[in-house]
Amino acid sequence: MDFLTLFLIYLCFVLATVALLCICSGRKESFLARSVTGASQVLSFVIPTQLQRVTQRVLHRLFHTRSCLFVVLHIALQAAVYGEYTWEVFVYCWELQFHLLLLLLPYLLLAGNMGCFVLCSRANPGIITKSNHASLVKIYAYDGVLFQKGIVCPTCNMEKPARSKHCSFCSMCVHRFDHHCVWVNNCIGAFNAKYFFLYLFTLTAMAATIAIITAAFLIQVVLLSNMMHGSYTDDQGQEHAVEILFLIQHLFLTFPRIVFMLGFVILLTLILGAYCCFNLYLALTNQTSNEWYKSKRYGCSHHLILQPHDRRVVYKNIYSQGVWMNLKEIFKPPTVLERKKK
Repeated sequence: MDFLTLFLIYLCFVLATVALLCICSGRKESFLARSVTGASQVLSFVIPTQLQRVTQRVLHRLFHTRSCLFVVLHIALQAAVYGEYTWEVFVYCWELQFHLLLLLLPYLLLAGNMGCFVLCSRANPGIITKSNHASLVKIYAYDGVLFQKGIVCPTCNMEKPARSKHCSFCSMCVHRFDHHCVWVNNCIGAFNAKYFFLYLFTLTAMAATIAIITAAFLIQVVLLSNMMHGSYTDDQGQEHAVEILFLIQHLFLTFPRIVFMLGFVILLTLILGAYCCFNLYLALTNQTSNEWYKSKRYGCSHHLILQPHDRRVVYKNIYSQGVWMNLKEIFKPPTVLERKKK
C-alpha cells in the first residue's frame, strides 16, 4: 500500500495546511505568526544580513503588496486540472459513451468562471475618493460599535464611511469592504461583490463537476472489469477477495494522474464548498467578512451586550433587512437616492 499511503498522507497534509492558514489568517498575534517570527529570529544568527534583507523584501512584495503570484498559481492549477481532464478523462469517458453535454459542462463552467474572474479583478470594488466620499458616507448608518462616526483614515485623510475599511494591500479605503482576495488580486467591495460571489460559485461547481465525472469514469471501469468479484494473492501466497483499499491502489497504479487529480478536486470541492456556504451565509445576513471577523474579535454576536468604556452597548446587525433584500443588495448595491426613499 505504498502508493496509497503516500497519497493519503499528501491529502492530509494539504488539508491540514489549508485549515491552518484559514484559522490563522488575519490574526497578527496568532500561533502561526509567532512561530514564523521565532523561526526567523533563530535563522537570523546564521543567515547573512544581506540575504535577510533581500528575503524580507521579496516576502513583503509577495504577501504584503498587490502581486500577480497567486493569480499565476490559480491559472496554472486550472490549466493542470483541465489539461488532465481533456487529455485523459474526456477521451476515456467519450469511449465509454458518456453524454456529450455532461463532458462539456466543465468547459461551460470554465468560460463563466473566467468571465467572472476578469470582471471581479478589473472592476472598481468601491474605492473611496474625495469626489465620491460625500455620497458614500450617506449610504450606511454608523452602528456605534463596529463603525463609529468621526474616525479618520490616517492614510487617505478622510472620515471612514460606515462599513468601509482601508486596504493595506491596495493602499485605499473601500466602500463596504469585505476582504482583499489574492486570487483575483483585488479588493472585494460593494461594486464587485456580485462578481466574486458568482466567481466562487462557478469555481466550486467546476471542481465538483470534474470530480463527479472522474469518479463516474473510475466506477465504470471497475464495473466493466468485474474487478470487485476478483481476488488477489498477497506476499505470503494467501488469496484474498478484492477490498476497497486494494481497489483504490490498483486504480492509482493504472491511472495515476487521474486518481491524483480526483483527490485534488475532491479536496478543492470540500474547501470551496465550505467557503461558498460561508459567503452565502454572509450575504443572507448582510454581513461582510470584515464585519464578521470584527464581531468575533470583540466577542459579540448579533444580540450580545457589550460594555465598552463602562457603558452598556447592545450590538445588533442594523444592516440586515431580510433575506431577499440582503441578496438584492449584493447584486444591486444601494445608492444615496435609494436610502433617502427608505
